[in-house]
Amino acid sequence: MFYALLANLVLLAHLAFIFFAVLGGLFALKWPRAWMLHAPALVWAFLVEFLMLGCPLTWMENSYRAAAGQTGYETGFMDHFISSLIYPGLPPEFHIVLGVVLGAFNIVVYGYLIKSGSIALGRPATGPQA
Repeated sequence: MFYALLANLVLLAHLAFIFFAVLGGLFALKWPRAWMLHAPALVWAFLVEFLMLGCPLTWMENSYRAAAGQTGYETGFMDHFISSLIYPGLPPEFHIVLGVVLGAFNIVVYGYLIKSGSIALGRPATGPQA
């Protein structure tokens, strides 16, 4: 039961990470320093998706599920839970399209933050600070 609980906590952490990787740029509109956490999360999410890297959270969850006597899943978290829920029947390559859209969205958000002075690149920040 303890390992099942840990597996479920990792599952929730995984969902929170994906949510932050997707929408963290919007947090930076309200809290400009959030970009310092979001940018590495976004880079990691891109690497996992585009290079088909295994995510350590998937491995950790599967390990806890195995220790609890449960069955893990063969594919990654996105393929197992999110893909079938959000876009059933679409090929896995569709992740690349979503990644490009996500990248374009974040480029627009970060472009706005840089232009407005909320993110200072090599100069003191002039925008509102958290």
